[in-house]
Amino acid sequence: MTALAHGTLYLLPVGLASPGDTPDDWEEWLPAATRETACRLEHFVVENAKTARASLKALGHPTPLRELHIQELPPTLSDDTLSGLLSPVLTGQDIGLMSEAGCPAVADPGALLVRAAHQLGIRVKPLVGPSSLLLALMASGLDGQRFAFHGYLPSREPERSKAIQALEKDSARLHQTQLFIETPYRNGAIFQALLQTSKPNTRLCVASDLTLEGESIITRSIADWRKSTAPAIDKRPTVFLLLAQT
Repeated sequence: MTALAHGTLYLLPVGLASPGDTPDDWEEWLPAATRETACRLEHFVVENAKTARASLKALGHPTPLRELHIQELPPTLSDDTLSGLLSPVLTGQDIGLMSEAGCPAVADPGALLVRAAHQLGIRVKPLVGPSSLLLALMASGLDGQRFAFHGYLPSREPERSKAIQALEKDSARLHQTQLFIETPYRNGAIFQALLQTSKPNTRLCVASDLTLEGESIITRSIADWRKSTAPAIDKRPTVFLLLAQT
């Protein structure tokens, strides 16, 4: 079978709400064309089946959810497992790849499925939708030409503060915005570590609940943050962006 006979792996963004709490007003964050593609697909590979079903229901998928073919990405992704997940594409079926929130394959295990698709000669089609990282960078006022995403920083001290210091040094040396996230219930701890560790003129953006009703995006110098009331970020999905001054 040639690559032309294959189906397509569609990278399907979903809402940035908390898992299982995707709002019905998808028009606020998803283009109609992306929604139409999602609603014609019958096969999905997802990070979490429960939240994927909630997202597809919110989009108004016309097929009863119990009749859709939804496979979860297992914790361990071997070559054989990835090939098995992609087997419908090899027989001409299209598949949608879905993360729990935002864009799949960005800070997401779905990237391994995309790599396997390329190795098998399968067409990969990214669809337009919300990305918390890019939305935060757009709104931060920090350097959008040079930036790096680091995922989660260490959760314990002194490793966390050492990681912040290293990121700040790299930011100053490379003139680069540093992006990272934290488990929502630890947002307060990492915010305080940033205030205690970073230099006064370093700029910090705290972007929470992006695209949601309670959205908050604030950029200040560390010196100004130290004089301000701490943002209400406990248990709210948040992106932190740091840019050191040279």
